Amino acid sequence: MIRIENLVKAFGAKRAVDGISFSVERGEVLGFLGPNGAGKSTTMRMVTGFMPPTSGKVSVGGHDVAESPLEAKRMIGYLPENAASYPDMTVEGFLDFAAALRGLDGAARRKAVHRVVELCFLDSVLRQSIDTLSKGYRHRTCLAQALIHDPEVLILDEPTDGLDPNQKHEVRNLIRALGASKAIVFSTHILEEVDAACTRAIIIDRGRIVANGTPAELRGMSELAGAVTLAAQGATEEKLAPLGRVERLDGAWRVYPRDKAQAAELAQALVELVKRERWKVEGMYGERGELDEVFRRLTLPDTMKKPA
Repeated sequence: MIRIENLVKAFGAKRAVDGISFSVERGEVLGFLGPNGAGKSTTMRMVTGFMPPTSGKVSVGGHDVAESPLEAKRMIGYLPENAASYPDMTVEGFLDFAAALRGLDGAARRKAVHRVVELCFLDSVLRQSIDTLSKGYRHRTCLAQALIHDPEVLILDEPTDGLDPNQKHEVRNLIRALGASKAIVFSTHILEEVDAACTRAIIIDRGRIVANGTPAELRGMSELAGAVTLAAQGATEEKLAPLGRVERLDGAWRVYPRDKAQAAELAQALVELVKRERWKVEGMYGERGELDEVFRRLTLPDTMKKPA
């Protein structure tokens, strides 16, 4: 549904997007992660045809965005960063206007407005003018306009920005549900949203893709992935050291596998050691890895990294 090939966007000497390639299929929800200034929004703008690339190619549903912009854009619902609206319009009037722009008329237009009002929980503010809305409701109104024509592709730039925890939960559930039948890309710098809504995630830094995989695959890149934490009376570093690198914690030990291939065997080896030494176990669990550790390691500026 979305195919990006060697996409570049340069502003003078600076390459905001530097030769990235990826694709998104129907049924996928792709989280587009990166620190501020990494190139997320610039990529979104090129995918939607809002901004032309310096070089490279974007196609949506088989339509080249540069060569067949109308055909491509008909398939896209776009929620840009800081989405604009008409503050003097009511929510209902704005959505009716958005539906008309998408070529909907009569009963089809009324049905489309009703559908997105329900999806985005806007019924209570339907007749309020947009300038009287809270930031959260204004953002949900703009999300509703992106959904008004039931697009096959959704491009959402920071879709939970400004929402309270309950609203974020609702929007993430909505994205996950829509992702069953659509191709969705949404940018975020909130790592918990990867677990909450994504089937796959890309981490971009300084205009380049530095990781691409499922949430589980990204966690597997964590130094912590595969480690086992053990709290047991009698356990000593000397006894644990043959199994891997040992770290002393407050009241426990953490054992890291020597390599990722050994991770599956580490827990079993620890169980056998505990039985053999007859240690009294107070707690033992495997670590699945932390996304924030992977994110920091891949995106931290060189000047902030500790020397090896």
